[in-house]
Amino acid sequence: MLKIYFSGEDILRTRVAPAADPVWELVLSLHLLQGRSRDPLMSTWRRSVARRLSRDTGSDQLRLLFALNPPRGYFPDFLTPYESVAGFEAGLEAVRGTPAPLLQRDLSVLASGNPLPSSASALARGEPEALRHLTDAMEQYRSLAISPYWPRIQAAVDADRNRRARALLDGGVEGLLNSLRPAMRWESGVLEVRDYPDSRELHLDGRGLLLVPSFFCARTPVALLDPALPPVLVYPVDRLGGLVAAPGEGAGPAAPGAGRDALAALLGRTRAAVLAVSDDGCTTGEVARRLHISPAAASQHATVLRNAGLLVSHRDLERGCSYC
Repeated sequence: MLKIYFSGEDILRTRVAPAADPVWELVLSLHLLQGRSRDPLMSTWRRSVARRLSRDTGSDQLRLLFALNPPRGYFPDFLTPYESVAGFEAGLEAVRGTPAPLLQRDLSVLASGNPLPSSASALARGEPEALRHLTDAMEQYRSLAISPYWPRIQAAVDADRNRRARALLDGGVEGLLNSLRPAMRWESGVLEVRDYPDSRELHLDGRGLLLVPSFFCARTPVALLDPALPPVLVYPVDRLGGLVAAPGEGAGPAAPGAGRDALAALLGRTRAAVLAVSDDGCTTGEVARRLHISPAAASQHATVLRNAGLLVSHRDLERGCSYC
């Protein structure tokens, strides 16, 4: 179990990342790609990315990146710098600027349980060419495995952020932390991550906590190993039906409005509208108000869509609300 201890100052400084973090998504996707997950929502993505990697003539460049990100256990803290909250390029610049002592420390921890290629030695010495090689590999992998699906990743994270925003507006930061159940439990100034693989305590010491909602995070939230780094907790979001490549990124072009018309023909216009307005996350009451239908009708349509696997919903027992 991971226990995160908050002071009053920490509660004031706790916040949710402003968008999907591209570096965290990249790193965590590497773990899922190499793991044994049977999640049907990710199977199409895994097959597609594996095919692209096998066709890519420069895939040898990715060997070190994959070695640094085993499917289970520790991976280096320096790969997910705090600066990535400002975007992908800011994150890569921070990786390239990692001090050699931190590289040596992180790679020593990783090497104690995982074989590393010979190129890791130059990286551990902080050689600029080795760091550029690593960030080039991160850019190459991102173009193959992340960029074609980025709109869907962003949509899932945005939906989760909307849900957290409602919890914050209704209950303050403590309401926000309570909304993280059942994966986490907030009680008496301590946030507990129940299924964390190690027994650890993290004292925020007035720094606050950055909560990072992540599409590729598996069931268990993730924290950095080094307690001296800015505190970050990455947690999984609902994947909203899995991943589909964006038009022009392997899915082919789409005519304007073609998707909406096709959905309406398949589901009926009202049910298709319910699905559309729920994309950024909302309560069934908000669906009813937006579409000018009764709450009972909104609930019925949401139930049908949920049973068909087209919609994910949550029941907030404390407030008696259902969220789509």
